[in-house]
Amino acid sequence: MAVPDGNQTLCSCGNRGCLEAVASGSAVARQLHEHDAGVRTQGDVVALVRAGDTTAIQAVREAGRDIGSVLAGVVSLLNPSVLVVGGRLSGVGEQLLAGIRESVYRRSLPLGTHHLRIVSSVCGMRAGIVGASVLVTDTLLSVDGVDALVRSAG
Repeated sequence: MAVPDGNQTLCSCGNRGCLEAVASGSAVARQLHEHDAGVRTQGDVVALVRAGDTTAIQAVREAGRDIGSVLAGVVSLLNPSVLVVGGRLSGVGEQLLAGIRESVYRRSLPLGTHHLRIVSSVCGMRAGIVGASVLVTDTLLSVDGVDALVRSAG
């Protein structure tokens, strides 16, 4: 998805201004690497933010604002009660969430944000695996799912 503010950073998909190219953990690490040769990975970014580095904090806040500007459309359209933010960059905690909240609340319809909570995932980097496991458990291993498997096995 493209970030609405017109950032023209080239993305690996060939488009310009995609959220991944602008606000992913790798994108923030690339931006900081231009200022500090010691920053190479998302883990380096997290460490700098936790250490109180103001340049890293500002970069993560801006990434949060970009993420929030994309999520604002989701909030206005779907009216979720919770947005859960995951990934390595979410390990910085409130610095990223503050930027996301700023943009979501500024750009979304008030009805969509009235009861909205924006939180970090408690699963960290395992969120995708945990989510896939829950999906399998809730569908294939549910009572109806097992009954369907038994019927199809004859």
